[in-house]
Amino acid sequence: MRSLAIWGTGACVLMVPFALATQSPLLQWRDAPYVVAGFAGILAMTVMVFQPLLAAAELPGLLRQRARRVHRWVGLLVLTLVGVHVAGLWLTSPPDMIDALLFRSPTPFSVWGVLAMWALVLSAGLAAMGPPMRPRLWRILHTALFLVIMVGSVVHALLIEGTMETVSKSVLCAVLIWVTVGAVLRRRVWVVLLRRQR
Repeated sequence: MRSLAIWGTGACVLMVPFALATQSPLLQWRDAPYVVAGFAGILAMTVMVFQPLLAAAELPGLLRQRARRVHRWVGLLVLTLVGVHVAGLWLTSPPDMIDALLFRSPTPFSVWGVLAMWALVLSAGLAAMGPPMRPRLWRILHTALFLVIMVGSVVHALLIEGTMETVSKSVLCAVLIWVTVGAVLRRRVWVVLLRRQR
């Protein structure tokens, strides 16, 4: 029953925000690149919910080695979706995207979104390099970058009044925060770090 509840909740996290966003009346006035960019962003955020659980091997039915392999593929998927998100917005309005990427945009949600994007790029680069001689330090950096990605993505989404339905968006953000903080607190690497500081 516990496994069924976890996977059922995961399915709802994936489908409900996306399905409700398709009913937004704002889509009638948007061109195709903007719509594709928006839904790529929604999918990236929903899929990202699974990353902390995969990294900690806490999803039922997935052993640690397989969970970490899936974690890498999901990370690549999130990176691709964010790339589509940025590319679609670039096609819609290149000047606005240039200002956003250079942190010159007057809209706060752009700043948080770009901060999350650059943290994602750094995290992907770190993952591509693989754990160095000090794997504990690597895990700390990788986890810290994901925390930046999570916070930036949540604030970015909450500040935007767009196609996402308000309640489902808030629930999605709360779930992402909950699973991320829970997984981080349960990781032994942080426990060891805190013990060394005492």
